Amino acid sequence: MVRRLFVFLFSLAAVMGGQAGRIVSNQVYSAAMQRSVEVTVVVPTVGDGPFRVVYLLHGAYGHERSWLEIRPDLPDVADRMGFIFVTPRAHNSWYFDSPQRPEVRYETFMSTELITYIDSHYNTIARREGRAITGLSMGGHGALHTALRHPDMFGAVGSTSGGVDFRPFPQNWNILDELGEMAANKQTWDEHVAVNLIDRIENGQLAIIFDCGESDFFLEVNKDLHRRLLGRGIDHDFIQRPGTHNSEYWANALDYQLLFFSKFFNNHP
Repeated sequence: MVRRLFVFLFSLAAVMGGQAGRIVSNQVYSAAMQRSVEVTVVVPTVGDGPFRVVYLLHGAYGHERSWLEIRPDLPDVADRMGFIFVTPRAHNSWYFDSPQRPEVRYETFMSTELITYIDSHYNTIARREGRAITGLSMGGHGALHTALRHPDMFGAVGSTSGGVDFRPFPQNWNILDELGEMAANKQTWDEHVAVNLIDRIENGQLAIIFDCGESDFFLEVNKDLHRRLLGRGIDHDFIQRPGTHNSEYWANALDYQLLFFSKFFNNHP
């Protein structure tokens, strides 16, 4: 009796586990960087697709499975919402095509090579209306930087606790490895911060959401981005809620961003 109960429970767990999205590890070759990039993809196992794709970018010192560590339920979310999640490893690149290191070409990888790979290997809605991109901290900046420079590739963009203007932190997070010392490369730094890229879009061209915790060291630069978008008349959602720069905050914030993306997708079938 006990053995039959164990077998039943084991079988039930296997069936329930099979209902969650599957996690796939990929090595995606980048011609721009002449090497492969580690990319984790979470694919729904419910429905036939084609699926919308949400690109999730990690923060400094993170990796391609950082979001799965923050949200272990991401496969369940993929099934529930019908999204494919794509999480590439970008080291501490800040998702730039680095003017200092020609072998670092993450903007090119994110905006062309990775999208091409995902659309050719998975059942996606292969147009901008079927893609969103967001990230945390460094990845929040990376998402905005990529989408603002390539609104033809993404329909919606988000950022949580994003380093949307890193110029107040010129010695932090290896940024100078990609852009050089700020004092000697001021124009380069100015050209690469997300807050200075909003002039590249018109109102309605991108669906934008970003948030930051009230105790986060990036709060002021996010409030500045909010003011600048208001000044340009660009519609967006900005959320300021209690919290700091940690996994607990990001895990909670992702739900709001995915709801925002879901509404965008539903309005652009």
